[in-house]
Amino acid sequence: MNEGSIVRATLKALFVPRRLLPIILISLPLVAAQARFSFGEPMAAPLGILLCALCVAVAPVSYRVLFPEGLDFSHGGIRLLLYATVGVGVVLSVGAVVPKVLDMGPTFLTDRYSLSVCAALFLVGGWGLGRDIGFEESLALERARAARLEVEAEQAQLLALRSHLDPHFLFNTLNAIAEWCQTDGVVAEAAVLRLSAMLRSVLAGVRAATWPLERELELVRTLFELHLLRDPDLFQLSVEVAPGLESFPVPPLVLLPLAENAVKHGPAAGHRGPISLTIQTRGDALVFTLENPGASKGPREGSSGLPTVERRLALAYEGRASLALASDDTRTRVTVTLPRSGPVPGVVT
Repeated sequence: MNEGSIVRATLKALFVPRRLLPIILISLPLVAAQARFSFGEPMAAPLGILLCALCVAVAPVSYRVLFPEGLDFSHGGIRLLLYATVGVGVVLSVGAVVPKVLDMGPTFLTDRYSLSVCAALFLVGGWGLGRDIGFEESLALERARAARLEVEAEQAQLLALRSHLDPHFLFNTLNAIAEWCQTDGVVAEAAVLRLSAMLRSVLAGVRAATWPLERELELVRTLFELHLLRDPDLFQLSVEVAPGLESFPVPPLVLLPLAENAVKHGPAAGHRGPISLTIQTRGDALVFTLENPGASKGPREGSSGLPTVERRLALAYEGRASLALASDDTRTRVTVTLPRSGPVPGVVT
């Protein structure tokens, strides 16, 4: 911070109520005593006001300019001597020079003992106010730095969550393809081609904060197709998307683990039936509803699927998104609600 900005910041900080009120409470008795004990001198009160105003304005400014990092003696006390010189100069200029120029009589604050007290108040008051203002600015900077670090930590956590999801899906798919290779080479080849297309899409958006909904739906549909390659009768798929939502921004791979769970804990677990995905608007929100056959017992202990998606949504939307799981005896429904305003700008999800 340069000297000009230090001066402006210090003067502005003096008008903060928690500083201004004590300054007034100290200055008023001094001005009152100056008016009361100055033998009827008509210029006594204005002189007292001027002395108080200059001390309050100059003392903390000079302290902060001379000691921007706080009081120290690393320069052999030279700055401390300069600070004392400024204080004595201000007090003598107002308390000795001005009265002579105006041809004033003796006053309470222009007495030499009173001037020495004023000089001490200048030095101590400037040190106290300047130190307080400096600490307040340092605290504000540290809080801003902590906030930036918190954002960076959240983004690092989001990237860590992404790095967990991507291999999780990949390994499951590769295991399925390995099994298909032993039983049906044609299906395995088709699966490899679809997986290759999926990986190209994933790599294209792996570092993006968002991508269009149509890209996410393309991955979800390909996932379902991979399962249907092995068993075309495993489930019946229904996807309904309200018109005009294809370009809506969503966090990459946020629906993919939900679709994978729908197959894994539904048809693949012996619960044959339809899987449906509907995407529609509801007020200022976009609502994804994914249903699969079979009752859900909730996330298993140690499970990372739904908890990971919930954490990603919480960080990406600062708590404005939600994920709800509901189940009855025959069906499980997962509902994801996203604000239409989209994820927080600049957050990598």
